[in-house]
Amino acid sequence: MIRIAAIAVLLFIAPFRMLATDAGQLYYALRTKVLQVKDYTADVRLKIDIDYMKIPDLSGKLYYKAPDKMKMVRKDGISILPKKNINLTLSSLIPAGNVTVIDVGTATLKGRKLRILKVIPEEDNTGIVLSKIWVDEAAMLAYRTETTTKDEGTVTLDLEYGKYVKHSLPDKIAITMDVKEYKLPKGVTMDYSEIPKTEDLKEKMKDNKNKKGVIEIAYLNYVVNKGISDAVFKEMK
Repeated sequence: MIRIAAIAVLLFIAPFRMLATDAGQLYYALRTKVLQVKDYTADVRLKIDIDYMKIPDLSGKLYYKAPDKMKMVRKDGISILPKKNINLTLSSLIPAGNVTVIDVGTATLKGRKLRILKVIPEEDNTGIVLSKIWVDEAAMLAYRTETTTKDEGTVTLDLEYGKYVKHSLPDKIAITMDVKEYKLPKGVTMDYSEIPKTEDLKEKMKDNKNKKGVIEIAYLNYVVNKGISDAVFKEMK
């Protein structure tokens, strides 16, 4: 009787153990694919949508080098260096190191059935507390991430793919974040009179503390894994 009971318990828990293992394998496979991109340059168009700011659309060239170097140079030559809390790449929102992966199930997003993974870092070195990832298993692509960090609130990243899908690089992304956590990157604020002055900005942020801001980036082309010097990312004095 004891043997039968033990077998019954094993049969009951086995599917859940397999599900967790499969979820972990899916996550690590996705992360490995994403991290194959070591650097890229891309011509981009950027739109920042915040209710209390009128910011003209920007265009320029975006430089990225793994794991966390990024810089955008506008067409007028002014550099934009994103603040730490503006995560413009999928790789910056995927937890590194050892993680615990929980299979949350599936959901349909824009007509596409996706598997949802909840990822909890086991190491406290990235600032990420929790990340949810909506994954197309067949294509091995993430179409949405929702990442909660210690100091920077929650950031949602929606991705659309096209010509550069083999590199897991999107043609377009939309980043949604808490307005109270948002800081404009240097190079955006310096020459637009429509942007409130510092004290006015603080007051408006208080009034809009529960609202969301959205950054949309369209990638017009990429040059991938050709090597970029660290000197590119140094700020001009």
